[in-house]
Amino acid sequence: MMIAALPAGRPPARVAGMLVAAGLTVTALVGCSAGSGSAQASPPPVGATPASSGSPGASTPEASRTNVYAHAGAGMLTPVTRRARSLVYVPNLGSNSVDVIDPRTYRIVSSFAVPAQPQHVVPSWDMRTLWVNDNKGNALTPIDPATGRPGRSVPVDDPYNLYFSPDGKHAIVMAEARERIDFRDPHTMRLQHSLHIPCRGVNHADFTADLRTFLVSCEYSGKLLVVPADGSRVTSVIDLNGISTPGATDPMAAMMGGGPAEYLDPDASAMPQDVRLAPDGRTFVVADMLRNGLWLVDAATFTVRGFLPTGKGAHGVYPSRDGTALYVSNRDEGTISVVDAATLTVRARWVIPGGGSPDMGGVTADGRQLWLSGRGNSTVYVIDTADGHLVTKIPVGLQPHGLCVWPQPGRFSLGHTGNTR
Repeated sequence: MMIAALPAGRPPARVAGMLVAAGLTVTALVGCSAGSGSAQASPPPVGATPASSGSPGASTPEASRTNVYAHAGAGMLTPVTRRARSLVYVPNLGSNSVDVIDPRTYRIVSSFAVPAQPQHVVPSWDMRTLWVNDNKGNALTPIDPATGRPGRSVPVDDPYNLYFSPDGKHAIVMAEARERIDFRDPHTMRLQHSLHIPCRGVNHADFTADLRTFLVSCEYSGKLLVVPADGSRVTSVIDLNGISTPGATDPMAAMMGGGPAEYLDPDASAMPQDVRLAPDGRTFVVADMLRNGLWLVDAATFTVRGFLPTGKGAHGVYPSRDGTALYVSNRDEGTISVVDAATLTVRARWVIPGGGSPDMGGVTADGRQLWLSGRGNSTVYVIDTADGHLVTKIPVGLQPHGLCVWPQPGRFSLGHTGNTR
């Protein structure tokens, strides 16, 4: 694997850093034991190896043999998702509204108000409901995907982001301001139990290939958490702050610039964002806005084994429908990096003409377009995944964030803006 060599750093005592010769990897020696979990009939059995997708264009034989997104390939809609209207939902956290876009005409066909600061639009585990995460409004607002219309908001404390346990038994609310992960009934949203966490800014996550464990980012503390799927405990904390990487943004300069960086812990030098499992199931990639690239975390040992520079303000990560690429939005420079999923190297860099602030979004069901919110530009970008050219820009409300392209392929949703498997 071609990984940039990392300059020597001085890790704190709780995280030992190991720097190897240039061209190899850096390792943070942080141990973890996997937790327990269970799965219903529709997800693969816990411990099973994902089946091959048979997707064309795999970069290597290894990539074609294993793809955790094999059931989320182009056009692989379920009977439930086939009944959904083809729409794109854009939560405007600065306007307290959701804009609904017809992806065929690129026009806003409706808008509706929601409680304060909608952050993401998230498909439920069974894909029958889309939930608007009304962060400051302390509510989740349901949307019926068959009609595109909202329902009555449900009171939920501090829902910055939303995930679901692989067995479908728990809605997992990232209560960022409360420093908690709340486990709730996935239908009524009644609280089941809370997991208090040892870091600040909890917001993104993804699960291992066997669905037993999930890796969680803590944006403002520069740390990652390893948690069993049942949410019973934190089994390990990975401190990214002690590991040096090339081309990092100075945290003091970032904090002086305002925005999310102003909430950083005083000793934080990393700012992890989106977390996604690479298609081969071996590596978690974690976007970092201060380090300007992807952390590569071994999905078996939960050790940091490398870092890949992608661009300034690396933020969201989205796999292609054939499992051969990962699209990384670099919010602070207006680019998208195309990462080869087999080698974990950057193979292309797409530049948004005139600049922009690509944030969160998703890939269309056919895999032909990548839709991203323009967080600082009140815009949505539509990008052709064949060559990276900008198809169009769509004006929307203030500070659009975690937009959801719907429907999407997959058997079930693990949350965020469409992490399906």
